[in-house]
Amino acid sequence: MVEERQATFGDDGTLDTETPPSAREGTTDRGTEREADETDGGYNRYAVSSVLQKAVRRSDEEVAAWAAWELARSGYAWNLWDRLNLYVVEDLRAGDEVALLVERYEQLATERWEPDEWRGRLCGIHAALACARAHSSRESPNADEAFRRIAEARADAQDAGADPPVDFPVGDLEPGGEYDVAFDSHTGEGSRLGRGTRWFKTRGARVGPEGEDEQSRRWQRLAMVLSDVDYDEAELDHALDAVDPDDRWDEPGADEL
Repeated sequence: MVEERQATFGDDGTLDTETPPSAREGTTDRGTEREADETDGGYNRYAVSSVLQKAVRRSDEEVAAWAAWELARSGYAWNLWDRLNLYVVEDLRAGDEVALLVERYEQLATERWEPDEWRGRLCGIHAALACARAHSSRESPNADEAFRRIAEARADAQDAGADPPVDFPVGDLEPGGEYDVAFDSHTGEGSRLGRGTRWFKTRGARVGPEGEDEQSRRWQRLAMVLSDVDYDEAELDHALDAVDPDDRWDEPGADEL
């Protein structure tokens, strides 16, 4: 069972609504009374949390395991799990399965067992090790920051009547442009252009650059041949072709198939 948090006032008069009561009590390993935000080892929990994150980024398994253990045993397991769940989206490569592992370990540590007891601590160590062993990457915050800066520069340039020094990847997203294929019947522009099922199947539904496997290609061809739309061989072949990795958005016009 997760311990309920309650509001208390710290020595400086600030209201603390995060730290559970158990983490405000007890002594350090040296037998001294624990200060606010101090761990059993005498460290500041913010420093331990920070070194945990840096250990994940730098793939230092031992430091990550220790930091998780220190936070969990000191009554700061809630802080540990909050941080680990942040790291999987901030510091690890997209699509890494470790996100599911961290969630499962947290469930075990907080719903089946007590988070600061032996089994709960093991879950914290496991989760920290999994994060440290995963592919470290700051790609998501880097993308977020880059796109935010681009948006600001783009808006400033538009206000000044100038071309932006850098633009979003799609630039002007309009029919007839580089990303014309996006305007199928799922968009208002595509519907007005009369781009129905034929357009979607032969252009909008293509995948790549690996393309569909043989089973999926067989199913796709059967579905198209047996549909109400009369596709010719050129349309069927193009629909099944993998997207060109060197020109992913190039598609023939309405009269080219």
